[in-house]
Amino acid sequence: MSADSWLVILAIGAVVGWLTGLFLRGSGYGILGNIVVGLLGAVIGSWLFRAFGLSLPIGNALIERVIIALIGAFLLMFVISLLRPRSLRERATGLWRRARS
Repeated sequence: MSADSWLVILAIGAVVGWLTGLFLRGSGYGILGNIVVGLLGAVIGSWLFRAFGLSLPIGNALIERVIIALIGAFLLMFVISLLRPRSLRERATGLWRRARS
């Protein structure tokens, strides 16, 4: 792989991680965190799509990869949020916010 390919992969990872952070947290995870979340999301999304024989016939390979990476990153963050221990204060605050809205 050339240096340009690595730069594109890192850029897509950063964008996907940033978008995931915006949707699920309300903010990003920092540049390194965004790249890690995006790259792991791309790996998980690609594996899941191959395992289930799914495809996205959009016509643009780059957009297909970004969408698959987003799906994988959302799944990754969802599983992490289920496994992450939360304090009683965080749980109570979350309940209070949901009750008020």
